Amino acid sequence: MAGSVIGLTLFSAAGVWVYGVYSMSDPMPLLVGLRFDGSRISVKVPTCPTDKVGTVEVYDSDSEKLLWLANHPRTSEGEQGAVTLWKADGFLKASRGTQPKTLPTNLDVSVTYAGGEDGTGETFNIREVQAVPVPEGQYWTYDGTKSAGQIDAQLQCHNRQ
Repeated sequence: MAGSVIGLTLFSAAGVWVYGVYSMSDPMPLLVGLRFDGSRISVKVPTCPTDKVGTVEVYDSDSEKLLWLANHPRTSEGEQGAVTLWKADGFLKASRGTQPKTLPTNLDVSVTYAGGEDGTGETFNIREVQAVPVPEGQYWTYDGTKSAGQIDAQLQCHNRQ
């Protein structure tokens, strides 16, 4: 009987340790979506209803050269993470750069939420994105095409206030 109690105690302690290790490990990265509409490029980053996009930065991932920078989207869709890159009039402030005629192989899009340092982003292989037909209202992600709602659903918004 005593052996069973000790065994059960050790088994429980191991289970608690495993749970702690897994619960404290890095969370899965958030999926960010990208879509092409003709020559226009749009992204969707996950947001909760209380989140607002502050800054969008676009880099050539290979050279780390900043290609475009914009602050404070003017539309509610933009504030909620659905923005068109290189569309300066969609933001209160944007750099003067225009979309390159030839996009870099890897495009890095980084978004910071307003009022903080939190944000998300993704590096997209442009050829890989363009090779997949993306239905209207959907975005290409590394986990298949997703709607804006599916991208937002990655967040546990009920825990955020």
